[in-house]
Amino acid sequence: MDHVSAGKFWDGNADAWTKLARAGYDVFRDRLNTPAFLALLPPVDGQTGLDLGCGEGHNTRLVARRGATMTGIDIAETFVRHARSEENRAPLGITYAVASAVELPFPAGAFDFATAFMSLMDIPETPRVLAEAFRVLRPGGFLQFSILHPCFNPPHRHNRRDEDGITYAIEVGDYFIDAQGRIDEWTFSAVAGSAHGRLPKFRVPRFHRPVAEWLNLLVEAGFRLERFGEPSPSDEVVRACPELQGAQVAAYFLHVRVRKPAAVR
Repeated sequence: MDHVSAGKFWDGNADAWTKLARAGYDVFRDRLNTPAFLALLPPVDGQTGLDLGCGEGHNTRLVARRGATMTGIDIAETFVRHARSEENRAPLGITYAVASAVELPFPAGAFDFATAFMSLMDIPETPRVLAEAFRVLRPGGFLQFSILHPCFNPPHRHNRRDEDGITYAIEVGDYFIDAQGRIDEWTFSAVAGSAHGRLPKFRVPRFHRPVAEWLNLLVEAGFRLERFGEPSPSDEVVRACPELQGAQVAAYFLHVRVRKPAAVR
């Protein structure tokens, strides 16, 4: 499976995903992953940024509100249509384009920074994506991205719960199995029993890579490793959103910031 085939799955997910996320059902994004990502993000006021795999533009808008001039790209045309519709409704100066992170339609050094919120793990040609991100960053620019934590979200994963439904351990396996292109079907956990419960499940291709492979690909692309994060929810957040309790037992997400050297040989 290549990025074009994977993109077709995401275009098929886009309407239901946008409707549910905008209705507040993506609690892992809203209450844990994105707040931690933004806390790790350096100041971007007055800078030009590229959001890789922007989806319907939620996170792109949050970065733009920090003063950055943002461009968002996604291979799924339906996602871009939803993002543009919101930009027309409440303008933030964001430009959206249908494009693949494998073949970015921008000149070298066009951006001060790039973000990728939970998107790089969904593209099979990771080396090409990282090479493209490196190319379009100015010297000294950074790439910050989040992915499912490879250690705790490999192809086999199961929450172990006690009699009260509290997660006490995460069972993982097949960490070194090549699961390239396996299709997982799921929806946001908060949707169960809601009025939106009849919407189709998402069909998501998996492209799992062990941590060492991710790190080696980043180094081989020319990046310098800079900062990492493994967000975990507070007790207060878990009381408000019990679905997040398992993320206190093991990291669900991995955040990475890398930088293009100021002087590239």
